[in-house]
Amino acid sequence: MHQYISNRHFTFRLDNTYSSVRPIRAGVPQGSTLSPLLHSAYVNDIPRPKTGVQLALFADDTALFLRSNCLRNILPLLQRAIDELTQWLRLWRIEVNPEKSASIYFDYSPRKSTITVPLNTPHLHIQNQPIPWQKHYKYLGITFDRHLHFRDDIARVRKLSIFYLSRLYGMIGRESKMSLRNKRTIHTMCIRPVMTYESPVFAHARPDILYDLQVVQNKFCRRAADAPWYVKNSTLHRDFELPTISKFMKDASERFFDIASNHPNPLLVEAVTYEPPPPNHFCSRPRNVLIDPPDDLTVEVEKLLELNKMVTD
Repeated sequence: MHQYISNRHFTFRLDNTYSSVRPIRAGVPQGSTLSPLLHSAYVNDIPRPKTGVQLALFADDTALFLRSNCLRNILPLLQRAIDELTQWLRLWRIEVNPEKSASIYFDYSPRKSTITVPLNTPHLHIQNQPIPWQKHYKYLGITFDRHLHFRDDIARVRKLSIFYLSRLYGMIGRESKMSLRNKRTIHTMCIRPVMTYESPVFAHARPDILYDLQVVQNKFCRRAADAPWYVKNSTLHRDFELPTISKFMKDASERFFDIASNHPNPLLVEAVTYEPPPPNHFCSRPRNVLIDPPDDLTVEVEKLLELNKMVTD
């Protein structure tokens, strides 16, 4: 999958998997332990742009991206990087499907626009074919929108978690004879991972958007406990010993960044370093899930859980 990104601060362009021009009559079986090593050796000399464009690889997914405060500065540099990459792909008989490629213009401006790119913005090209501009694109399982609000991605995750919740209703519903402990296990193993596995990426989204995921967990608690309407959500979370979604995502993000920042690979350490922009910077700092205060429900649940622990001790 290839991807090229540009924006007023950042552009992003995606392309899909590449395949050999000719049938490969030699290779390794699918799932072989040698496959990652051989693939790494094969793409080891992929050209790294020298014009400020960044190259990111994840297996066969390739991303080119560049950050600038002017779109006119981005497009020529990105196009040059795409041309260099295309020459390398032709040399090694790797074919790219331009129809599965896309460009995204990430705009952090406080004045949000509904248009995909400014008027008269030219297309990037690969193999003499234009790469369409997109408002959002799914990459590595995450849907990126041009303002990085992650509304579409969170809505997709919420819809999927509700689907699992409805399919498991026979085991966790009001008429189920299963114990609350086992119902909780089903939730933590089958439903919550669907909502939170991408959380280190989208956890900084607006709290009201993230609360849509909390509503799904609230529904689980009420169905599993067969609780009447007047029982508070915080009480149900205490009885199930469940942290709120925001608390769980914060803990998961902390573990993720702690592991990444202490990783022996210096490139990974550099990628997760968070440096807030200066006050006069054109890009405002996004909400930081690691240091921003918790929401009211999380505070209430944590107090109840702490009281439970004190009583037990």
